[in-house]
Amino acid sequence: MPGMTMTEKILAKHGGKARVSPGENVWIEVDVLMTHDICGPGTIGIFHEKFGRHAKVWDRDKVVIIPDHYIFTAEEICHRNIQTLRDFVREQGLKYYYDPEFITSAPGMPNPYKDPTKTNYKGVCHKALPEEGHIRPGEVLIGTDSHTCTAGAFGQFATGVGNTDAAFVLGTGKTWVKIPPTMKFTFHGQIPPYLTAKDLILAVIGEIGVDGATYKSMYFAGEGIESLTLEDRMTLTNMAIEAGGKNGVCDVDDKTLRYVRARSNVPQWEVFRDDANASYDFEHEWDLSTMEPMVAKPHSPDNKDTAHNCRDVKLDRAYIGSCTGGKITDMLFAANILKGNQVKVPTFVVPGSTEVHADMRKLNLRGVEKGPNEKSIEEILIAAGCLVGPSGCSACLGGPGDTFGRLNSTEVCISTTNRNFPGRMGSKNSAVYLASPLTVAASALTGYVTDPREYISQPIETGMAGVL
Repeated sequence: MPGMTMTEKILAKHGGKARVSPGENVWIEVDVLMTHDICGPGTIGIFHEKFGRHAKVWDRDKVVIIPDHYIFTAEEICHRNIQTLRDFVREQGLKYYYDPEFITSAPGMPNPYKDPTKTNYKGVCHKALPEEGHIRPGEVLIGTDSHTCTAGAFGQFATGVGNTDAAFVLGTGKTWVKIPPTMKFTFHGQIPPYLTAKDLILAVIGEIGVDGATYKSMYFAGEGIESLTLEDRMTLTNMAIEAGGKNGVCDVDDKTLRYVRARSNVPQWEVFRDDANASYDFEHEWDLSTMEPMVAKPHSPDNKDTAHNCRDVKLDRAYIGSCTGGKITDMLFAANILKGNQVKVPTFVVPGSTEVHADMRKLNLRGVEKGPNEKSIEEILIAAGCLVGPSGCSACLGGPGDTFGRLNSTEVCISTTNRNFPGRMGSKNSAVYLASPLTVAASALTGYVTDPREYISQPIETGMAGVL
């Protein structure tokens, strides 16, 4: 009898079964349901419609609401969404709601937090979930956002659903899934100083296409994955959906366990691993020593090329942020290239969470607390000419016209975000090249798509950044 993969084992446990096989339909128990300001109001509306206006959620301690998408805008409808969340949280007595308290009934652009350590607001949901202790190995996370698969970096099953499925989970704590087959992507060797996980996932998506993993589990394995920081692994699983994946997942190791033990609000969880004789739907291998910095050209994440081959592409803008490229290690990577230099094009920087923003002000270029005569990561970025905004999704999803960093015309932008479809970052007439924070920072210095090997040859120290 063939063994089971990590994803199959997690779903079997949550379905009360000894084993499951790809293609089988199973009812599973959900550990955490997450929603935000975009899909939360719709989910709440369906919940009220189907379960009753005065119905209660299945478990108040397992619902997490994190506003993050349309926060810093003057659009009144976005502010009304926040009020809808507040009303629901109050009615239900929910414990885990991270309110942008600076959004009030007053019209106009809300004033952002002055101190990222003194606000209830957390920033991007996918970054805030593990920071606030809601992510653990072996669990099932359901979220009303396609990039919920980010949490698979912690060895759990995490996937995005629509408002109707989320409303059903709100009322029952259960969902209906088809067991996905698993694709295995193995990376050999150690990560070189000029590559990040963004280069790896662009290579994967470029190999299999944006539909190559449709309703499949994407398992990232090998010593190359072990050599990545935990935050960088989140970039891999985050973009599983860009290949159509149902979920992405990485093995649990000491890096994972140290982080989760320091933060989890639940003391016990179970670690699952692929059986040695597990069966895979597809396998592919890479040697990290032979890989080059990658980009995804407009207008699709699978339109892959090397940064070197795109060196003649003239840029109007650079963007460093999002759940894919706004983590503290991403900021460290960018700052190490930008230090002492000046950007040639407008460069927008958006921390992925308020914790990241706080760390940007606290840590130096080595990822440890800065000394009295050292500049912080944020100070280095500002000195290089970057525009640093408050934490959130910002221009990754385009948003209203007043969104920080939004592309409003025919700009050609290089970005650490995860999608480059027409209009994704704003104007349908703009063009977006996806790349790693190293490549984006190097490109910001020249005004053209630039291979980061022109600026970096030695490993970048990350210290304690993103470790605990």
